[in-house]
Amino acid sequence: MHIALWQILLLSAYAFIAQPDALSLQLSIGFPLMSGFFTGLVLGNVQMGLTVGATLQLMVLGVNTYGGATVPDFMSAAIMGTAFAIISGQDVEFAIGIALPIGLLLTQLDILTRMINVYFLHKAGRYADEGDADGVSRMNILGIIPWGLSRALPVFLGLYFGNEVVSAITNYLPQWLMGGLKVAGGILPAMGIAILMRYLPLKKFYPFMIIGFVLAAYLKMSLIGIALIGFAIAAAYLYLKNDLKAQSEGGDIDD
Repeated sequence: MHIALWQILLLSAYAFIAQPDALSLQLSIGFPLMSGFFTGLVLGNVQMGLTVGATLQLMVLGVNTYGGATVPDFMSAAIMGTAFAIISGQDVEFAIGIALPIGLLLTQLDILTRMINVYFLHKAGRYADEGDADGVSRMNILGIIPWGLSRALPVFLGLYFGNEVVSAITNYLPQWLMGGLKVAGGILPAMGIAILMRYLPLKKFYPFMIIGFVLAAYLKMSLIGIALIGFAIAAAYLYLKNDLKAQSEGGDIDD
């Protein structure tokens, strides 16, 4: 598949906007799930985008830049991993295997961007000492530019030279490395689910987990069907819980 220039520019613009959103705006477009979906929508394969984005989303649950810590950039990784898989006609495991090292590599750009923004920070401090509120605001706005470019430029360059990059990956990398990337891509979803389960109150709600496992493993039900059943069970649980609580309170009043 050939990717058009307008598609590259659109995805690069998305990456530019999504990074500041992930840091402060919190509109959720910086999530890998959303960036994968948007990439799939632009390139005409939403299923691939959702699958790649959802898998990478599992890897970042509970992960954030607390205290200025640098974390893998799986937002840009979801864009490029999805795009490379669609361009080359490869499967999801290939996309995840490519996306993971991209996300780790872009960590270095995150560090570089923080170093660049030190200039704007000190400049804002001097404006604050002078009582220039407009200057402080201006420095804050200018500080967005390095963050946006740190994601938009790699995405643009990666997608612009995408055909050559994908050809080099598929034709020149040894088979053992390609196989390793696919194996890693197959393992990552299990790792993400394991990380997610650490944050869930499974000791209290383990029967629901067993129901979901049976539906997926034995009845081969789709994730959408399982999600709808889970929603119905949760709604029924809350309804019965509130109903019993109301009856209990009513009984106490009557007594």
